[in-house]
This record gives sequence, C-alpha cells and structure tokens, in this order.
Amino acid sequence: MAEIQDLKSRGGKDVAIEIEERRIQSCVHFMTLKKLNRLAHIRLKKGRDQTHEAKQKVDAYHLQLQNLLYEVMHLQKEITKCLGFKSKHEEIDLFSLEEFYKEAPSDISKAEVTMGDPHQQTLARLDWDLEQRKRLAEKYRECLSNKEKILKEIEVKKEYLSSLQPRLNSIMQASLPVQEYLFMPFDQAHKQYETARHLPPPLYVLFVQATAYGQACDKTLSVAIEGSVDEAKALFKPPEDSQDDKSDSDAEEEQTTKRQRPTLGVQLDDKCKMLKRHPLSVMLDLKCKDDSVLHLTLFYLMNLNIMTVKAKVTTATDLITPISAGDLLSPDSVLSCLYPGDHGKKTPNPANQYQFDKVGILTLSDYVLELGHPYLWVQKLGGLHFPKEQPQQTVIADHSLSSSHMETTMKLLKTRVQSCLALHKRFASLEHGIVPVTSDCQYLFPAKVVSRLVKWVTVAHEDYMELHFTKDIVDAGLAGDTNLYYMALIERGTAKLQAAVVLNPGYSSIPPIFQLCLNWKGEKTNSNDDNIRAMESEVNVCYKELCGPWPSHQLLTNQLQQLCVLLDVYLETESHDDSVEGPKEFPQEKMCLQLFRGLSRMKPFKYNHPQGFFSHR
Repeated sequence: MAEIQDLKSRGGKDVAIEIEERRIQSCVHFMTLKKLNRLAHIRLKKGRDQTHEAKQKVDAYHLQLQNLLYEVMHLQKEITKCLGFKSKHEEIDLFSLEEFYKEAPSDISKAEVTMGDPHQQTLARLDWDLEQRKRLAEKYRECLSNKEKILKEIEVKKEYLSSLQPRLNSIMQASLPVQEYLFMPFDQAHKQYETARHLPPPLYVLFVQATAYGQACDKTLSVAIEGSVDEAKALFKPPEDSQDDKSDSDAEEEQTTKRQRPTLGVQLDDKCKMLKRHPLSVMLDLKCKDDSVLHLTLFYLMNLNIMTVKAKVTTATDLITPISAGDLLSPDSVLSCLYPGDHGKKTPNPANQYQFDKVGILTLSDYVLELGHPYLWVQKLGGLHFPKEQPQQTVIADHSLSSSHMETTMKLLKTRVQSCLALHKRFASLEHGIVPVTSDCQYLFPAKVVSRLVKWVTVAHEDYMELHFTKDIVDAGLAGDTNLYYMALIERGTAKLQAAVVLNPGYSSIPPIFQLCLNWKGEKTNSNDDNIRAMESEVNVCYKELCGPWPSHQLLTNQLQQLCVLLDVYLETESHDDSVEGPKEFPQEKMCLQLFRGLSRMKPFKYNHPQGFFSHR
C-alpha cells in the first residue's frame, strides 16, 4: 500500500500499470493472509480440544488418587484401633504366674501347652480366675445368709433390751436414796456423761481427763458440766430453709451487700459472732487442805478455737479482807503466770489475729473480763496445741497432751491458792504493824528487834515505775504489769527505811524483790551506799536462808523481819559523831565480831543463830 501511494504521487503513464500490478499482488497477499488466519484458528481449536481431553484424564487420575488416599487413611485408623484395642481381661487383676502354676490344677494350667504359648496361657489363667470367682460368689451367698440370721438375732435382742430399759430406770430411781447414803452418785454421773456427748472436742477432752484424774489421783476434784443442752444440740441441726429459697435469695443478698456500708451495729454483731462461746462449759472445783475451794469455769470459743477460764476462790470461813490484799484473790491475778510468762492476755492461736482484723478487734485483752483468760495451760488441758514454728490448718484436741499436763497443773493450782490465802492472812497483820514470825522461824532472828514495821500499803504499777530507787529493777525487766507492788515503811527513832516490794504471782516459788531507801542523815540507796546494797542482797540473794519449812509461805514476813534486824545492825554499828553532845541515838545492842571490814566499811549483816552474834559474809 505504501508503494502504491508512492507511485500515485509520482504520476506518469507507466505508473497506472504498475499500480494495477501492485493491486493484484496485494489482493493475493490478502487472500493468503486470510488462509493463514483460518489455519491458525483451526490449529488453536484443535490444541484446545487436545488440552481439554488431557485435563479430563488428569482430573480422573486425581480423583482416583484421592479415593485411594481416603482408603489408606481409613485402613490406618482401623489398624490403630486394632493395635490399641484393650480386652476386658486386661482390667482383671489375675493371679501371678507363680501362684497360677502353683495353685491351679493341672487340667486348667496345662503347663506343657501354656508355658510356650502366651495366648493359651492367658486363656488358662482366665479359666482359673473364673473358677475362683464362682467359689467366692458361693461363699458370699453363704455369708449373706449368715448375716440375715445374725440380723434376726440382733432384732430379737433389741426387743429384749428395749423392754429392759424401763425396768432398769425404775431400779435406778428406787436406788437413789442408797446412792446418796453410800456417796455413789451413779445416776448423776450417767446424766453427766450423756451431757458430755454434746461438748465440743476440747471441753470433752478436758472433762474426760479431769474426771479420770479425779477418780485416780485426787478425790477432792469435782467435775461438772453447766449450760443449756438444748442450745448445744441446736448448733448441729441443719437449717430449716430449703435450698431453693436460699438460691433465690442469693442474688438479692449480693445486691444489698454491695450497696450497704458497714455500720456500728453490723460491726458489733460480727464481733459478737466472732467471740461467741459454746453453750456448755466445764466446772472444776479443786478443794485445798484448809477447806478452801478454787472454782474454775472453762469455756470454748467456737470461732476462735481456743479455751478460756474464769476463777473464783471460796473459803470455809469469811475472811477479813485487808486493803493491801485486794488483788491477791482477784480473777485477774490468782491464775496469772501459773507457768512462767503465761499471763493470759493474748490469744495462743496465731490465726486469731487475722480473724480480729476482719471484724475490727484490736486485741483479746479488752474482752478477757467477759470471756475469761486464754492461758496456755488451759489450752493444753483441753488437748489444744498451737505450734508457732509450723502452724497447722486445723488443731485437733489430743487426749495425750491433756493427760501429760493434768497432774502438774492441778498441783500448781492448789499451791497457788494456798500461797494466796497464806499471804491474805499475813497482810492483815502487816497492815497493823505486826510482822508475824512462826515458831519454826524464830531461830533465824535475834531475840530483841527494835525496828518495827509502821506501814504496809499497796502501790500501783505506774507509781512503782516512777520511784527513783527502783530504777535497777525496772531496767532489768523485773517490774512487769502482772506483778503486785507494795511499799513497807520500817522505823527506828529518826531513821525511816522504805522498802518497795515486787511480789510475783508465783510466790513463794519465786521470791519477792526488795529495793531500799533509807532516810537518815540524808537519803541513802544502793547507788550511794554499799551497805544498803548489802542489805538488799541479804533479803534478795540469800532468801533461801529465810524460806523456813516447806512450802515457804512465811518467806515474805521473814524478809520483812530480816529488814528490821538489818536496820538495827546498820544504825547500831554507825560511828558516833564526837562533836555531838549527849548519848548515842542508837546504842549498840547486837553482838558483832567486827564492826567494819574493807575500804567500803561493810557492816556485819549475817546473823549466826546458834551463837547469837553478827558477822560478815
């Protein structure tokens, strides 16, 4: 076409012929091009048809492959099931091979066949096990028939016993006057044991062990149970409300509790629930030699899992209570420190502190007057032990723990009551200025003692701590708030000796402690006068010489009498001032081997009772 265009642009005669030839050639070329195009389409269609046929074959082969893979997977699952199949006989606990060949008969064991064939061996063991089970089933049926016979016999005996109970009750009722006359209260003891079934475990352990100890070792110990049995039974009854009602009200309770704020009334209710006591309590009445009785009432705090005790002392005759003896028999002090350090103001259960934090209780000591004191020895009598090194989740009452502490504790209680009553009687004399010295202790002192006791009063713990001459005792930690404090004033002429006394609740096994202050020619204490320190040593360190016969109830009065003697020696051996005219204020009446010794001019305070003279230690 380009050539034809070029020829046309030139012009000329010959050009038309060439243009015609070129037109004919282009037509031929167009025809050829159409032919080739048709052939290309035919070949493309043929290729597509061949490709489609091949694709169908491939899809057929792929489908066959998927079917084969599915069959393989199915076969593998079946193989796995077969390999993992467990027969029922594998769950049966068969006899061991040794027992099987030893006990099974030869027609079942067939050792010549089963020894080499595990399958036959298992079948034989199953046959033997089936045989044994048949025998046991037969034996079981025999036991059931025997059981039915025994049950029938029991029913017959129950009917006999039920008819016997009214007769026994009538016999017991008729024998009550005989029991009272012979002091054998079987009926009362039976009622007590019936009531004891409703005691909590710690109080039950205490009741059993105290009753056993009283029957075996101490006939003066009486044990009784007080309280409401009906309330104790009600503690173990299930609630009457149905579970459906409870579940329906749970949602409402949750909503109300989220909205409500803890008020004072709610906190008081929580505290009362936390400190709630069991309705039943155990009473121990311990009778002493002088017919005085120590009444112990022991309670159990259910939520705190501890025991408490209240004490009261009664005497055969009414005692004239001295002013200074007011705290001796009080419930707070009569049992305090029965064992060293056991003051009964803190709970022995470590878990209680977390319970107190939830309800807003600071310490249990604020409630001991109402609940009683939770002494450690009370917990041990109830079989309760709270180890601090390895705390336990639940503490269970132990009978062995209670029995191991029962005898020692009862003896300590008797000793404590006797000591308190002995001090009670002596305080009446001390308040009147009389130092009672028994005939067994007269030899410890000279016949003539001029110094005399003029004052004996009780002192508060805070006042004792503020005294300037008791600083050594306070710094040493010997002035605890569980002790009793007294002040004694001894006079002779113008000399006045003040004695501050620390009386431990464990008197007389723990001696009193004296601190002295002499007002004569100035104020003299152990800090500025070695002889005052020596006088304190005579009564505090050498107290064993003043104990007297056991049980040493006269130790306190002997110490006070010794102070009177020591004051006489101190004043009589003091050197006389020659510049002062007139007779000596305190003439020497005591015989002393040597008036002074050493650079500190120590005085002879030791009295030698057989010879009647004083010497240095």
